[in-house]
Amino acid sequence: MTTTDPSGPTTERAREQRAWYWYDWANSAYVTTIAAVLFAPYLTSVAEKAACGFVTDEDKGLKCTDDLSILGLDVSPGSLVFYIVTVSTLISAVVLPVVGAIADRSSQKTTLMARFAWAGSLFAMCMFFVTGSNWQLGAALLVAATLCLGSSLVVYDAILCDIAEPHERDRVSSRGWAMGYLGGGILLALNFGLLSVVDDTALAVRISLLSAGIWWAAFTIIPFRGVRNRPATNLVPEDGSLVRQSFGQLWHTLKDLRGYPVTLTFLIGYLFYNDGIQTVIYAASVYGEKQLGFEASTVLSAFLVVQFVGIAGALLFGRIAQKRGAHATILGGLVIWIVVVVLGYFTPADNFALFLALAAGIGLVLGGTQALSRSFFSQLIPRGREAEYFSLYQACERGTSWVGTLIFGLVHQWTDSYRPALLALIALFVIGFFFLYRVDTARGIREAGNEVPAVV
Repeated sequence: MTTTDPSGPTTERAREQRAWYWYDWANSAYVTTIAAVLFAPYLTSVAEKAACGFVTDEDKGLKCTDDLSILGLDVSPGSLVFYIVTVSTLISAVVLPVVGAIADRSSQKTTLMARFAWAGSLFAMCMFFVTGSNWQLGAALLVAATLCLGSSLVVYDAILCDIAEPHERDRVSSRGWAMGYLGGGILLALNFGLLSVVDDTALAVRISLLSAGIWWAAFTIIPFRGVRNRPATNLVPEDGSLVRQSFGQLWHTLKDLRGYPVTLTFLIGYLFYNDGIQTVIYAASVYGEKQLGFEASTVLSAFLVVQFVGIAGALLFGRIAQKRGAHATILGGLVIWIVVVVLGYFTPADNFALFLALAAGIGLVLGGTQALSRSFFSQLIPRGREAEYFSLYQACERGTSWVGTLIFGLVHQWTDSYRPALLALIALFVIGFFFLYRVDTARGIREAGNEVPAVV
C-alpha cells in the first residue's frame, strides 16, 4: 500500500523517480566521454590521417593542409566532425517528432526508451573499431548513435510527466541532471586514468569509447525495470496503422501548436539558445586541443571539472528555481553563458588556468539551464501529448541544433581557426534570451490546461 504526502510524492512515485534518474546516469557516459570529449578530436585526427597521411602535430611543424574529397566537395579534416553533427541533427529534425508521436500512442514507453538506448549503445561500442584512416565508419556510427540517443530522450523526457506532479518537476529534472553529471564524471575520471597510464593514446581513446557504450547499455536496465509502462491517454483519433496514425498525430500537433502561442514562443527561444549550448558541448574539446594546443588528457581533466561542478550547478539552479521560478533562473543562466563564450574567445593558447576557469563556468550553468528548460517546458504541454511535444523539444535540442556547428565548420574551412566562430555563438544566446523573456509563463500553463504552480 502506498502512502500519500501532500507535499511530496507517494512511495511508489518516489521509487519510480529514483529509477528514472538512472537513465541520465546511463546516457551521460555517451554524451560526456564520446560526444563532448573524446570522439570529435579523435575522428578529426583519423580524418587528418586520411587526407594527409599523418596526424597534425604543430609542435613538430606538421600541419595538414590537404582536404578530404566527399561527394566531389573539398572538406577540411578539421571541419568534418561539425559537418557530420550538422547532418545528424537535420536528420533528427525529421525523425524525432515521428518517434514522439509513436511513443504517445504506445503503452510501452519505458520499453521503447530502452530499445533506443541499447541500439545507440551498440553503435557507441562499435566506435572501438574506428582506426587508421577509416573516418567513414566513425561518421556513420556518430550519426546512428546520435539518432538513437535523441529518440530515447524523447521518450525519457515524456515519462517525466507520468512520474512527477507539476510542482515536483523542477526538483526531479534537476536531480536527474545531477545524477547524469555524477555518472558521466565518474566514467570520465576512469578514462582519464586510462589515458594517463597507457602510452598508446589512440588505443586508450578507443577503449574509453567502448566503455561508454557498455556503461550506457548496462545502467539502462535500472529504469527499464524500475519505471512501469502506462497506457496511452488522451489520444488524437487517427485512422490507419500505428506509423500512419503517428504521422497524422504529428501533423495535428504542428497545426495545434498555433493554439499555444506561449509554448511556441518558448520553443523558438529554446531552439536558439540551446543551439549555442550544444555547439559549446561539441566544440569545446576540439577547441581545447586544436586551437589552444592542449593534450587530450589535459582537455579531459577540464571536462572532469565541468562534470563535477555541473552536479552542484544543476542542484543549485533547482533550488533557485524553487524560490525565483524556472523562467527567471534560466534567463540568468543565459547571461552567464554569454560571459563564458566571450571569455573563451579571449583565452590565449596554453593558458590552462583560464581554460579550467571556463570549464567551471560551463559546468555551473550547463546542467542548470538544461534541467530547468526540460521541467519548464513540461508545464506548457497539454496532458496526454507529452511524448509528441517533447519530440518537438528534442528536435529543437538535437534535431535543429545545426547552425552553431555549421558555423564552426565553415569558419574553420575559411580561416583555419576556430576562434572567430565563438563570437557568432553570442548571437544565438541573445536571440534565445529575447524570445524566452517574452514567454508569459502563467498564461502558457493555463492555455495548456495545466495547474499553475505557486512559483513559476
